[in-house]
Amino acid sequence: MKLAFTSTVAVLASIFLLQACSTPNSVQQLITEQGVIEQVPDGKHQGMYRNLYRGQQDYPITCEGDCYPAHPTVACKSHGQDCQFIGEQSAPELNSGFLVHWVGHASFLIKTPDGQQLLFDPVMGQFDRPVNWAAHLIGLRRPLPAGLPSEQLAASDAVLYSHLHYDHFSHATIRQIGTEARYYVPIGMADYMPKGGYQVLEKAWYSSSELGELTVHLVPAHHFNSRKLFNDDNRAKWGGWLIEHQENTLFFAGDTGYSPHFRDIQQRYGDIDICLLPVASYHHDEHSAWYRYVHTTPEDALVAAEELGCKVMIPWGYGNASWQMGDHSSHSPLLRLLHMQQQMQSTVPLHILNEGESVSL
Repeated sequence: MKLAFTSTVAVLASIFLLQACSTPNSVQQLITEQGVIEQVPDGKHQGMYRNLYRGQQDYPITCEGDCYPAHPTVACKSHGQDCQFIGEQSAPELNSGFLVHWVGHASFLIKTPDGQQLLFDPVMGQFDRPVNWAAHLIGLRRPLPAGLPSEQLAASDAVLYSHLHYDHFSHATIRQIGTEARYYVPIGMADYMPKGGYQVLEKAWYSSSELGELTVHLVPAHHFNSRKLFNDDNRAKWGGWLIEHQENTLFFAGDTGYSPHFRDIQQRYGDIDICLLPVASYHHDEHSAWYRYVHTTPEDALVAAEELGCKVMIPWGYGNASWQMGDHSSHSPLLRLLHMQQQMQSTVPLHILNEGESVSL
């Protein structure tokens, strides 16, 4: 009798899950008068999205020589590997009301001045299927970050994804977060969301929408987008997110290479208070030109921070739980960043976080 009851419960649970997964999502699309949609106008690539500034970019400075010297504020088990930032630093007194918690890699939890919880590019586990299988075969696995408790993920008011790449967009994490949050994505990405009754808002570049007391802007990034192996079809847009509360702004760049789009953002929105900028995945081999085209080096990020007028820059992409794609070691981007900050005599304040750390700004 007990076995029959257990089987019945299992069947009912399976039916419930199938029904939940088949529930259509609620999708809205926002293209304001200021919205920018850059698509290939004709030919075999018609309908594919593209960057605002195409062709060879002008990089103001490139690190030469030894770009990864040891730094007294970075304690490592071996050079550049398995490290912790141990330097003394005090957070700038911006009085913005934002709390920034770095989960790891590109994932952030943000507490906003009006009491909301936002997630940027949350990926709590490994790559989604089927890439996780291929990654396992070639030995590409990251030590999992501490992550966030399930109840905290489910308490999110909004989730903002920058693009579809597997280290930035995770079906498994979306299912953990659930359907109570609103999902903000660039145009075209709603088609890649799992089914199950999710609330999705697709946005064009420079479109704006209200979320409580916040204004949410999607801004350009210099990157590309795909969810298919070996086929970067760019049928969905990519971008960064600018969160505005009264006079204060927080910018999450997403994956991006250096281009004039940083200056464009500053010209539209003024100097940015808090800049979350990537400093990793830029390679130093025959692939380096392509990697740098779509990923900022640490020195590119410092130049971008100057052009954005950042009052504080929080770097990301390095770390013990990063995937180390295109980098020498877990913390080589951080070592290069600290080295180039000195070489460039950069005046942009840096605030360095270890994975799992927070700062109120």
